[in-house]
Amino acid sequence: MRRFLIWSALAVVIGLAIAGGGYWAYWNFYARFQPVTVARNQAEIQRLLDEASWVSEGGGGQPLYIIGYRDSAASQRYEREEAGKLRAAGVEVRVVVFARPDKEGQALSTAPERATVAELWLSRDWSLYQRWTATPAANWTAAGIPAADGNLARSAVVDASRAFVVELTDLLRDAGVPTGYPLVIWRDREGFMKACACSDARSWAFIRDDFAAPDAVAPASLDEPGAPVLPGLPGPAEPGSLPYPTLPDIPPADGQVAPPQPAEPGTAAQTEASGPRTTPGRPGPPATSPQPTQQEDTTFF
Repeated sequence: MRRFLIWSALAVVIGLAIAGGGYWAYWNFYARFQPVTVARNQAEIQRLLDEASWVSEGGGGQPLYIIGYRDSAASQRYEREEAGKLRAAGVEVRVVVFARPDKEGQALSTAPERATVAELWLSRDWSLYQRWTATPAANWTAAGIPAADGNLARSAVVDASRAFVVELTDLLRDAGVPTGYPLVIWRDREGFMKACACSDARSWAFIRDDFAAPDAVAPASLDEPGAPVLPGLPGPAEPGSLPYPTLPDIPPADGQVAPPQPAEPGTAAQTEASGPRTTPGRPGPPATSPQPTQQEDTTFF
């Protein structure tokens, strides 16, 4: 009896350990990366998103909002790797940027960054956003953009971007969404609002699944009509021609004679070139004079 009780207790302990380990593995490797379905404050969150000054490349499809700041490496990586896949599925990617406020007396944003955020919220210029994100943050000077510091109106716009993020994160936290960037908000096929603090790339696949977006987007081919031609590379080959670039003529070095260029068939130069060829530095073949024609002697002795 005692042995039976010992083995029963050991089996219960092992079963609990296996169940606990399985639940931990499910949560650690899958569940914690799933997006959160927002069940509270949906109307307030949607109002904030509609009132925010987002920038977009266009498309007019189902909107998806990406909220982040310029120095967030995860936000830049998500937009760089996932935006094209989402657009291929008909999604309109809308980006909302903000300038982080100072923390404990330390500035978390730069003057060019604040000036650019204010300009983007006022003009919603997508080309400006592209130039900004394509330039390293240390090299961006916001040339030609009015400064936000010392400008009451533009400073108020920067503060409005910060207030937007504070209110949005409070509403999402109340709905069970953790704070993290990029903060991605969208609606699935059934119309339910979802949100994801997508700093980890393992969360991105769930968003693609909601839109049936591809896992990869093939780059544009240079042979396609309208494809951009990169500097230094030959353009699309014409029909019936070989895809070889035309090399420029190389000038001869000092003291050397340029080699003759081949003449086109049928020209006079080609006809002259068909005669005997001589090598520079060697005498040509001796000129031959026509031999006199010997006449037959018909004199009889």
